[in-house]
Amino acid sequence: MQDIRTITLDLDDTLWAIHPVIVRAERALYTWLREHYPRITELFSPEDVLQLRNDIVAEHWDKSHDFYFLRRKVLSKISHAAGYGDAPVDDAMTVFQALRNDVEVFPEVRPALDALGEKYCVIAVTNGNANLEAIGLRDLFDDVVSATSAGAAKPARQIFDVAVSAGGADHHETLHVGDHPEADVVGANEAGLRSVWVNRDGADWPDHLQRPDAIVRDIGGLLSLLGVSL
Repeated sequence: MQDIRTITLDLDDTLWAIHPVIVRAERALYTWLREHYPRITELFSPEDVLQLRNDIVAEHWDKSHDFYFLRRKVLSKISHAAGYGDAPVDDAMTVFQALRNDVEVFPEVRPALDALGEKYCVIAVTNGNANLEAIGLRDLFDDVVSATSAGAAKPARQIFDVAVSAGGADHHETLHVGDHPEADVVGANEAGLRSVWVNRDGADWPDHLQRPDAIVRDIGGLLSLLGVSL
């Protein structure tokens, strides 16, 4: 991989575990709504809210990549149904986003990114809406490309093309690193990038999918793969 000039990095479940964070944020938001806008939780259980979100995704399939839009839409719907109009929406979004960005970054990430940044252009590429400023990692990335800003989510080629353009290298000189076999590895491969699968759990690679160029256990393993020292 001597010709690599840009590294694009997935965020959620690559640099931190996201599932427990979202579960905690969803529960805390529902509690906040119950305390401040009780008619909403009287009308809608957490399961009702989830079903409404699924309905909104189906209705606005062209916005399925924009998690911020979808969450605002759900909050607006349940708020209007409870007679509050849009009054709770901005504050509710602030509550959720603060909790959503309260992540525990894997211990090797910051020193590894710092070392990678000395040699490569490093671009964050995410389907989510993590705020790297709030998380404290923005200084380690040259740019951030999200599904919302790119207008498409991984594995669509469009988001990888935007990331490659941001990095300033050719597709074959760009290495994408992420945890998801399809969204990250297959998406990158089909867009003409090189790919590395971050396999923290020691899972087996799905046999029916095109394999990555390399597999590492964590971001520290990426340093070893590329011959980068801390």
